[in-house]
Amino acid sequence: MYSRMLGKTGLRVSEIGFGTIPILKGSVPVLPDYYNLEEEEALSVMEHAFRLGCNLYDTAIVPEYGDAEPKVGKFARRVGRERLILSDKARFYDGNEMYQAVQTSCGHLGTYADLYFVHQVDEEHEDIVFGPGGALDALTELKAEGLVRFAGIASHYYDTLLRGAKDSRVDVLQGSGNVLERGMLDRIREEPLFLEKGFLVNKVYAAGILPSFFSVSTLLQTVLSYPVSCVLVGIGTKEQAKAAMGWDTRKGQGKVPSFEEVLSVLEKDYEPIPCDRCQRCRCPYGTEIHTVFRQYQYYFLGKEYWALRKLDLGIEESAGHCRKCPKAVCMEACPRGIRIPDEIERVWRLVRERL
Repeated sequence: MYSRMLGKTGLRVSEIGFGTIPILKGSVPVLPDYYNLEEEEALSVMEHAFRLGCNLYDTAIVPEYGDAEPKVGKFARRVGRERLILSDKARFYDGNEMYQAVQTSCGHLGTYADLYFVHQVDEEHEDIVFGPGGALDALTELKAEGLVRFAGIASHYYDTLLRGAKDSRVDVLQGSGNVLERGMLDRIREEPLFLEKGFLVNKVYAAGILPSFFSVSTLLQTVLSYPVSCVLVGIGTKEQAKAAMGWDTRKGQGKVPSFEEVLSVLEKDYEPIPCDRCQRCRCPYGTEIHTVFRQYQYYFLGKEYWALRKLDLGIEESAGHCRKCPKAVCMEACPRGIRIPDEIERVWRLVRERL
């Protein structure tokens, strides 16, 4: 396992980081049905990854991530806290709530957090997070108190991450991307401000979908080809740890496929929408076009019921807006020339037929 610098933090992190969702136990919203690890089994999997060279373990606050924090804390005490970088996060935007959340997290961990992120920041809550008395101010205060070493923003939205890249209070960022949804990573590579921050990437397997279509090494090599610090992978078994971490990323296992080559693989199973989620398109009616297209792709890639239910939450209204929109300004911003109104209509027909 090779390591990279985490921005200007002075920390070196393993290229592949350990995502802790699969080691959870119990009834937890984010828990996949096929995992439910008891404590000792979870510790054994984490230790196996550690022996393969992994030193960054990413978790989130109880109860959203179940018992992950206590398990990570026990693991840190077992192998030596000073040998690990612990990354944690909470979905609280107000400063008072974030301050309490970090204290709770550190209690579960039994130690401080190296990195602590405001989790899933979006446009609706962005001004609260970055504003006076917001979560970012709280993390700055907690850094001074020693409970957090570095403050971060985690988001699925490029504009939010760019705002974090411009903010001196932010040390690290966490965003999503993979071999298919690479548009945001392309934009990050083009913007020098991001080089000032440590950057972690999640959703590399796209909720476990993509390894059915591409090798693990291809998925990881693609994201590692960008100027990021660490790729986070959900690990639930020793076999998964070995697949993600037990190979030489420098020697390579084949070239990084182009976006067009990725589409050609997927075309064997369905007709993909050629959207890489660059997020340049803006709908005047508020439809998150890239998110609609993502759920459409996921429906055909193995998340049928989940994706269809997500689409059903607003696709009929979105299709209605597209039909009456006189300018289709979204198409003007799309670098791939997607006929967005036609594709929205296609997604609406799919939902209507299948539900």
